Amino acid sequence: MSTAWVAVGVRSTAMRRRRLGLPATRALAASPSLDAALHVLVGGPYGHDVRADQSLEQAQRAVVATLVWNLRVLAGWAPRDGVALLRALAAPIEAIAIDEHLRRTSEVAAPPPYRLGALATAWPRLAVTTDAPSLRRVLAQSRWGDPGSDDRHEISVAIRLSLAERVSIEVPDARRWASGAAALVLARELGFRAAPPSTRVRFLASRVLGPAAGRADSLAALRAALPAAARWALGEVSEPEQLWRAEAEWWARVDRDAAGMARQGATDPGTLVGTVARLAVDAWRVRAALELAARGGRIVEDFDAVA
Repeated sequence: MSTAWVAVGVRSTAMRRRRLGLPATRALAASPSLDAALHVLVGGPYGHDVRADQSLEQAQRAVVATLVWNLRVLAGWAPRDGVALLRALAAPIEAIAIDEHLRRTSEVAAPPPYRLGALATAWPRLAVTTDAPSLRRVLAQSRWGDPGSDDRHEISVAIRLSLAERVSIEVPDARRWASGAAALVLARELGFRAAPPSTRVRFLASRVLGPAAGRADSLAALRAALPAAARWALGEVSEPEQLWRAEAEWWARVDRDAAGMARQGATDPGTLVGTVARLAVDAWRVRAALELAARGGRIVEDFDAVA
């Protein structure tokens, strides 16, 4: 193992201490107001970007911005193959940036993009596009691939399925998570969209989940067609309204798996993947806790349901 990977192992151990943690996040969700919750966060691991005077939306974005900052710090210590791994793991944040950029091109207000730096896949070229057709052309020439449509929703779905395939290939330790995420993306399309998935979406789904899953025309058919590596993500879901619980369980599964991967003092790529996953889960939980605090923090059971 190279000295660079040893440094990553040491930094990963330190980085995992920058999580708020489940007990503290549950307490945050019980805060009587958003202001009270923010005063807690500014003095903790999210103080890099969270400010006491932020709105709920600004604070939730600041939580993700801190996650991005932590990933960039890890990348600064990682060898070249570690940076490539981190770039794939940071791609979900670039997918969010693409969604928001599409809002800007439609003259809808959107916040400034996250600063991915060297962890960007194609963002510098995507950021200068001015409409959906030009953005699609850049996507087609990048690791994201052609989404097959200029429609904002179709682009959003396609890049998430493309992302799942990429993570499955480039981050073997995260393959089951990526397969489960792809199953949830396709399940939402089947459960909530009036129109059937497009040919391109079905093709991209089949590359991750297999041809039978790509052809599914209902939630029941999808559950029956999923490979074992992805079937767990849908659990007992039989109705679209149950998908939010499946998504919460996806995060919980990632956290459980990552806890075993992020071993104290280990210096292998799996430890880095586990560290990134635990940081991402923590950020997701903190965002949920902030929303509950903004509602008055009286229903902590709602936090337990998603955490």
